[in-house]
Amino acid sequence: MTISQDKVVAMHYTVTDAQGNQLDSSIDGEPLVFLFGHGALIPGLEQALAGKTIGDTFTATIAPAEAYGERHDQLVQAVPKSMFEGMDVSPGMRFRAAGPDGREQPVIILEVTDEEVVVDGNHPLSGIELSFAVEVLKVRDATEEELAHGHVHGIDGTDSH
Repeated sequence: MTISQDKVVAMHYTVTDAQGNQLDSSIDGEPLVFLFGHGALIPGLEQALAGKTIGDTFTATIAPAEAYGERHDQLVQAVPKSMFEGMDVSPGMRFRAAGPDGREQPVIILEVTDEEVVVDGNHPLSGIELSFAVEVLKVRDATEEELAHGHVHGIDGTDSH
């Protein structure tokens, strides 16, 4: 069975950046199990998986535009430290903040001074070319319930949600 719309896929992966630094891996844990074609993966990886089958192993290099997007300098802003009143903030901390359109977006603190806090609303992996080493472990039809719910119910479709 090949990977296509509405199939449940189980896979192991390791993702690295252009310098070969490992960013994440499922190898020593549970495989990633998802409903194909429902936005669970970055677009470039989903495209690379289309048509693959059980046992396939491959490497896919995904450009930023097909991964987590390009970096946008305007998403790095200095805001008054008073916005964090009563909080002990430091670089690396993550928050959810209201974006310019009113929707919440994740931000990470880059720098803290006496007067300002510099926050970055870019995804931490934006602007980075990613390389995925993938092994397809299982491909099956989604159950009616999984399709109705829009997500998988475990590797065999038997977990209840």
